[in-house]
Amino acid sequence: MKLNFSDFATFVAVAKHQGFRAAGDALGVSPSAVSHSMKQLEQRLKIRLLNRTTRSVSLTEAGQSLYDRLSPAFENISLTIDDLNRFRDLPVGTLRINAAQQAARLFLMPLVTEFIRCYPDIKVEITTDDRLTDIVKHGFDAGIRLKDIVEKDMIATPIGPPVRFAVVATPAYFEKYALPDHPNELVDHQCVVFRFPSGRAYHWEFERDGNKLEVSTDGNITVDDLDLELDAVLQGAGIGYLIYEQVEQHIKEGRLISVLDAWLPERPGFHLYYPNRQYMPYGLKSFLAFIRQ
Repeated sequence: MKLNFSDFATFVAVAKHQGFRAAGDALGVSPSAVSHSMKQLEQRLKIRLLNRTTRSVSLTEAGQSLYDRLSPAFENISLTIDDLNRFRDLPVGTLRINAAQQAARLFLMPLVTEFIRCYPDIKVEITTDDRLTDIVKHGFDAGIRLKDIVEKDMIATPIGPPVRFAVVATPAYFEKYALPDHPNELVDHQCVVFRFPSGRAYHWEFERDGNKLEVSTDGNITVDDLDLELDAVLQGAGIGYLIYEQVEQHIKEGRLISVLDAWLPERPGFHLYYPNRQYMPYGLKSFLAFIRQ
């Protein structure tokens, strides 16, 4: 039986990413090419490896057995090739990071642009996603989230300073509505609501003198992107709860008014996190050395 090594590599990618499109993105080929490769592999092996529907791809029992055997072998091949970096003057490879959208815009991108100047042969792939993605399952080397929500079994290192949130609206809005003196008064205001990709609305968090509050706000506009929330607030739609760095210049120049500052202390900032494993890819190792210097 003549077998094609690349078909097995494609199969591993499909099993890892649970779809032809995602596997194709990871491999740099089209979804149709991935599908064709899987058909060829199943024909050669004379066994079905994948269950296909119009919406999803899953492993058959035989496919799961094959993936369980192949996955460690392909991981070892990848690590062995990556280990050759120690014989080079500068490492090569790809660093894959999954980051919250504002973390990527405000803190990660400035670091990455400097990093690739120092390591021009390393490629950095950034995927922004406000859900808490399983970075191991989806093939990322590292993730970036606020320290408070990083899973405890991960190793985490800060990529920026502590963060503060700000409650803001335009001067015109506060000409119509009284400035709130307490977070509970926000229920009487129009607020721009941020909703996670999971569908859960974000509850605004406050703290003062050891007292913690979470306020469920309401308004006519709900978004899943903090930049869109800021746009709505600037256009007078209501009050927003945003990262201070997003709104700092708008506050200084008088386009926004910040309220409830005493209820918004600094919190641990965005951290780069990764699994505790024996071998660390050179791209991640180099990036960690860079941000710690």
